[in-house]
Amino acid sequence: MSHIDPQFRKLCVMGLGYIGLPTASLLASKGFEVHGVDVSPRVVETINAGRIHIREPELDILVKSAVQSGRLKADTQPAPADVFILAVPTPFMDGYQPDLTYVEAATRAIAPALVSGNLVILESTSPVGTTELVAQWLAEERPDLRLPGRGNDNVDAAGTVRVAHCPERVLPGQIIRELVDNDRIVGGVDDASTATAAEFYLQFVAGKVLTTDSRTAELAKLTENTFRDVNIALANELSQICDHLGVDVWELIQLANHHPRVNILRPGPGVGGHCIAVDPWFIVHSAPEQSRLIRAAREVNTGKPDLVVAKTRAKAARIQNPTIACFGLAYKPDIDDLRESPAVEIAQHLAEQRIGRVLAVEPHIDTLPKALAEAGVELRGADEALVEADIVLGLVAHRRFQKLSRQILQEKIVIDTCGLWR
Repeated sequence: MSHIDPQFRKLCVMGLGYIGLPTASLLASKGFEVHGVDVSPRVVETINAGRIHIREPELDILVKSAVQSGRLKADTQPAPADVFILAVPTPFMDGYQPDLTYVEAATRAIAPALVSGNLVILESTSPVGTTELVAQWLAEERPDLRLPGRGNDNVDAAGTVRVAHCPERVLPGQIIRELVDNDRIVGGVDDASTATAAEFYLQFVAGKVLTTDSRTAELAKLTENTFRDVNIALANELSQICDHLGVDVWELIQLANHHPRVNILRPGPGVGGHCIAVDPWFIVHSAPEQSRLIRAAREVNTGKPDLVVAKTRAKAARIQNPTIACFGLAYKPDIDDLRESPAVEIAQHLAEQRIGRVLAVEPHIDTLPKALAEAGVELRGADEALVEADIVLGLVAHRRFQKLSRQILQEKIVIDTCGLWR
């Protein structure tokens, strides 16, 4: 398509998961030539057949169209391109230490394909300083190339490989739309990298493209999710206070939020997903002495599943051979994503501690995760589980759970952690 700047026409997207595949297929639909890379041969085969391996509204149609047009091809190895986008996982290890293994592996994998004038963009949410590490790793692999970095006299020279960070800022279930409509933050390891990366995103982003340096861009994304984590921790701590004082937390928050400058989020069984449950630890790791509030909020939210298990155990102690139905396993409503889900943790602990027979109801999956199956958790439909259960545990506010029979619920012991049946 003629509107695409020739310096950005060919793209190589490293990682074809929840962010990489929507990004690759969307850009292919915009006219870019996209070479997608994933370490899994099964994922590559699935995509090249025009199918998807993850659930996201409209993604199946987009991928099929992109593949059929010939503008999206998947492989297990990178290929030469104008722009390289790193969209790989950034989990943490024991002790909440950031694990940059995937970022480093992807960076070193693209190094042989780089040529002067290329743009390398890290989209993975990362600890502060990771984009500079990307430039450093590339310099180690390709000392023949000019790369921006401290002490490099050629950072503004034509032909330098540019390196920048542009964190994804999308909501599962709305990824395709938000990749285009949301404002984007772009921060390079030098000014020239920032400017070049901003030009690239202006090719397809309808929202604002906000420019800064790479460290600020990295911390901005972490701050966005940390804000939500701290607010949720307040709600979760209020839920504990309300249990202690005999107050309805849902009514309390609803009333408090009538103040024009108050917006308390809803409590729940904990915090999950690959963003809010992870990103605050990256800040704590980077500045442990300066992030006491952030650490405390993380500890409140991390400890919430244990409190739910304890509450369920107390109720189950009154019943001989109780059956406990856990409604929801996803980390948030109306999606199939179970990553870092507190609901999964709760169901697993209930089964492993033999508190009762544990049924799981999750309408967005067909099979249980291995850990739950091995613990003895049984996957059931909503109606069947509701009839069999002595204790009904509301863990995820899926819309379809709101339709459950209130009459049958009244006959059960109900522990509603997310305000589902209030």
